[in-house]
Amino acid sequence: MKNPYTLAMDMQRQAWEGAAELAEKSRVAPERTETLENVEVGQTPSEVVYEENKLELLHYESKTEEQHDVPILIVYALINKPYILDLQPDRSVVQTLLEAGYDVYLIDWGEPSALDRSLTLDDYVNRYIDNCVDTVRDRSGEDEINILGYCMGGTKSAMYASLYPEKVKNLALMASGLCFAGDGGVLELWGAEDYYDPDRVTNTYGNVPAEFLDVGFALMDPVANNVTKYVRFYDNMDDEDFVENFARMERWLSEGIDVAGATYEEFITDIYQENKLMANELVLGGERVDLENIEMPVLQIVAEYDHLIPPNASKPFNDAIASEDTEILEFPTGHIGMSVSSRSHDELWPQVCEWFEERSGTDLAGEAEPDAAEADPDESDAALAADVEGDETGVGDEGVEIEIDGTGADGDLTDLSGVGDAYAQDLREAGIETVDDLAAADAADLATETGISPARLEDWIDQAASR
Repeated sequence: MKNPYTLAMDMQRQAWEGAAELAEKSRVAPERTETLENVEVGQTPSEVVYEENKLELLHYESKTEEQHDVPILIVYALINKPYILDLQPDRSVVQTLLEAGYDVYLIDWGEPSALDRSLTLDDYVNRYIDNCVDTVRDRSGEDEINILGYCMGGTKSAMYASLYPEKVKNLALMASGLCFAGDGGVLELWGAEDYYDPDRVTNTYGNVPAEFLDVGFALMDPVANNVTKYVRFYDNMDDEDFVENFARMERWLSEGIDVAGATYEEFITDIYQENKLMANELVLGGERVDLENIEMPVLQIVAEYDHLIPPNASKPFNDAIASEDTEILEFPTGHIGMSVSSRSHDELWPQVCEWFEERSGTDLAGEAEPDAAEADPDESDAALAADVEGDETGVGDEGVEIEIDGTGADGDLTDLSGVGDAYAQDLREAGIETVDDLAAADAADLATETGISPARLEDWIDQAASR
């Protein structure tokens, strides 16, 4: 039994420490509030080179003296602002592509008004995307361009590549909802025809409000989204970098975009409920979206822990298209982590840049390279696989699948004192798979990615290093 005097002294010490911590957090609270209100996002310089209705096509300033000839057009989803791809300078997909020598364009859809209630997928794909592609083609002098589609933007990009294959050099699909045959996760279940009628929503609201969508996304993990993240914010109030990162994400989450009513109805009914894209039955503007037309190289970038678009809602698509050059990069992160985590930018995006470079036909100096279709497939696959240290790579008849799994050395995270299943999952989503991974991690960086307090992480890192 513990000495009662010692117990009393321990309780007193804990009370003093708690009071000191509260005093420190109260001292920095005004500064942190200012950070939350005034944090900057989307800081990479750009210019608007095309406008139509609410849409703006952004062209970003080059970061290199020379550029690849074939530009990249980024097509984002309709439900959020696209600056998640340029959230902060050191974690920006746009910046990463620019620094790799690419000429980068991005579609900012804007927010539909009540007059846009009748906009359909046909409008977005056959009019808006096609007009943006033609603008990029004209400005670059290239007949074919690269397209990178993210989330719902990836779904629309796949439709576009089928309808206009002559304009697409390479197609990369990032966390894209393509296949909904029962393995598409919680959103597919909630949106199933037996439980959900999108017409009732649009008949009530016209355009689907961002707030309505936000509630649905938050309910997918209510404790984490409504309790845990704020507890973590309080725990990390004295860490300015953490607060800035938290503020950027909160701003992005709070600035959702309404979705045009007719497009929402079509997307839920045709894509989720009836799986028409994967079944090769989708029709836009009177023309079937035939997956046999997708013969260009296709890269799927999927997140292992994506609860919005699970890997099974994306990966089967590669087997349904005609392309003989298909690959999958599966990375241990979540839906948003693949665009904002430091590990994604260190390990995943260099692979994506290299994939585009190998298939764009020219290097930075403008010298012709062998076309991917003419290159030796075994040599190309081996070279790409060799760049992913420790990956398990399987080469099949339909293409290459690369899993960047980061498993590292042996050692279960939950063997450490204080690391339960929930914390272990948070660590895994930040790329920490094993005890050895944790021992080599930086507490400050890891706190930024996970929201776990630096003090707690330092204790775990010390434990891991001593093993």
